[in-house]
Order: sequence, then structure tokens, then C-alpha cells
Amino acid sequence: MKKLICFMAVISLILSCQPSRQESTEEVSTVVNDLAKARLDSVLQSFVSDSIVAGVSALIIEKGEEAYFNAFGFADREAGVPMARNTIATIYSMTKPITGTTLMSLYEEGMFDLEDSLSLYLPEYANMKVATLYDDQEVTLVPSNRPITIADITRHTAGFSRRSDLGLDSLNAQADLLNVENTLAEMSTKLSELPLGYHPGTRWEYGISVDVQAYLAETLVGKPFAEYMQEAVLSPLKMTETGYYVPEDKRDRVAAIYYKTDSSLTRVPDEQVHTINYQHWPMTPGGWGLKSTIDDYMTFAQMMLNKGSLNGVTILQPETVELMATNHLPAVEDSLWLPSKGQVGFGIDFAVRVAEPKSAEENNGAVGEFYWDGAASTLFWIDPKNELTAVLFVQVFPFQGEVHKKFRDAVYGPAF
Repeated sequence: MKKLICFMAVISLILSCQPSRQESTEEVSTVVNDLAKARLDSVLQSFVSDSIVAGVSALIIEKGEEAYFNAFGFADREAGVPMARNTIATIYSMTKPITGTTLMSLYEEGMFDLEDSLSLYLPEYANMKVATLYDDQEVTLVPSNRPITIADITRHTAGFSRRSDLGLDSLNAQADLLNVENTLAEMSTKLSELPLGYHPGTRWEYGISVDVQAYLAETLVGKPFAEYMQEAVLSPLKMTETGYYVPEDKRDRVAAIYYKTDSSLTRVPDEQVHTINYQHWPMTPGGWGLKSTIDDYMTFAQMMLNKGSLNGVTILQPETVELMATNHLPAVEDSLWLPSKGQVGFGIDFAVRVAEPKSAEENNGAVGEFYWDGAASTLFWIDPKNELTAVLFVQVFPFQGEVHKKFRDAVYGPAF
């Protein structure tokens, strides 16, 4: 009996020194491990060293804990201001998911259905015409096959187009739809007077649809869109660094934007990229225009990962978040450059990954991820499978897709 007791004591001691099955599983399943952190540091530093960007920062949260943050280079190279955690970046199209979230808060209140005709709420979009090219020569206007739906403006299938072969690029330029002196109502009126480039539902063409979402939200609530976005999303989440207008006492933290050529980075004049944020203008676009910090935007991403709630605050119900993160694209004729994003479809203001990468050249990521990026090469994604959210801030034109590819590979490890 004594021998048995001694044997059991030894076994107990050995087991107590081993990690539990749960701990072992968690360690194995961690995406951002020490190897990933080393890859991230190396890759982000190389973006600066190779003069791809002037500055870069990245923040990753995994399973509710901060897994990685670092910053390299300059937010303002000429002034010697380093890229930092509180740097205010111009996020351009990363405005769109926040706009979509704002609009979908009204969906939850029963103010519209996604399959409703847009003209039910914005009458100017009734009886839309579609420009059609016959025999590669004559442009003719024909009635649209069906009305534009609200679903169409959430997934870029409304038919709004800048097709040059139909002369729509020139018509859009003449209309100057997103001039900061326009109100959303004026923008919408001008847009509704232009012909569509495609019948609704037949083509994915990225563009002005999210600005129409902003006007729709403004119309439904009867108050300025920026005010309602603040009430519905930004204030409840305490995203105090995110907005259209940047007060003077914060402008020393606003990052400069640079233009990359083969041999250099040239600063884009501040008046070209910051003017919309340094005055109060009539235009508050839904598709662009916000500035934010990396922590503020991560707050939004974490709320979406948590199915609409964060820190005791509920912005959307889980069913609505799931709806936004589900591919809704119909069998369209073509999706322009969307396939260049990888194996993705499109939900409500998010690209949605529907399959694993099929080649080493494709962007890495997990099935079920939903995400978007911005014109100055910013990026964020939400990865429910790994309970991971990532935000990457750089400020460079033209769009640097290779930056996203290398960052994703640094996070997940090469897919092939």
C-alpha cells in the first residue's frame, strides 16, 4: 500500500508540472506567437527602410488580449514627428463600414428592409435609366430592368458607374458629386440625374453607393448624418478620436500623406488631403472623410468581432453583424477588381472571405474574415475563426497592395 501511495504521489507531481490540455491547445492555436511578432517587426521596419512608406503602425488583438503593437518611421517626416499610437490617420474608405453600421442601426429599428426599393425613401431614384452601348458606337438610355434596392447600395450593385466607354466618367466629373460644398441631399439629386452604367444587381462596381447610404440614414432619422453617426456609433463606443472634423489642438498628431514613386516618397500637400477635416463643410460623405487613431478604429473592429457589443454597450444585434459579414453578391456579370482581393465576396460594407487562398500570391487570411481598406493603404480585418482583429495604418498613395500582402503573411505565416 505504501508503494502504491508513493507511486500515485509521483504521478500527481509529474502531472502538476505539465500544462493542462486546455493551456496546450490555447498555445498551439495562438496566431500571434513569438515567431509572428518577429516577422511583424521585420516586415513593418522594411516598409520604412525600403521607402515604401514614411511611417507605419499596427495593432492586433487576439482572444481579447493585445497581441501586438509597434510603430516605425514618421507620421510627419519633414517635422520629425514619429509614427505613434496616438497618430491620427486619414482612413478614407475605412469610413464605409462605420457608415454601414450606422445605417444598419436603423434597419434594426424596422425603418427599412434591405429588399425595399431605394425610391421608397429617396424618390429621386425612381425610373432610373441605364446607358447602353449599341454596336460599339451609339449610347442609348433604356429603363432599368428593376428598381435599385437598399441591398444594392450596401453591396455596390446599384449600377452607379464611371464607365469611360459610355462617357459616364465625364458626366460624373461635371456633376462634381462629392464636392465638399455639396450637402448629401444635393449630391443625391445630382447622382439620380445621371444614367446608370449597368442594370441594378448585374455588376459589382465600387463607388458612391455608401455616400447614398449616408443620405438615406440622414433622411430616415431627420437629422444630419454626422450627428447621427456620432449618436449611434462613435459616442457609445467612446471613439473620441474619430470624426470628420479635427480640432486645432489635435492637428499636430495628424499624419502627413505621401506619394510613392519608384525612387522616392513625396509629401502630398496638406491642403489636398486634410481640408475636409479642418473646417466644417456641408458634405459629410459616407464613403470616406473620417480620421481616426489606431486604438479608436480597433474599438470598432472589436465591437464587430464581439457581435455588436463591447464594454457593456450594444451597437448592433448579433444577427445584424452576421448579416453584414455574409456574402450577398448575386451572380453578377463581373466584379471588376474585387477578385484581386482574393477569395472574397461582399456583404454589407465589408468584403467577406469565402475560401482559403488558392495561390501564394493571394492575400492570406481565414475563411469567414470580413474587412476593408482605405485609399492611403490602411487596412483592417475581423477574423472570427481566430478571435483576432488587426489594424494597419500607413499613409501612402497610390494604393500599396503589396504592403497588405506582406503584413498578412507576417501575421499568419506564409500560406504556401
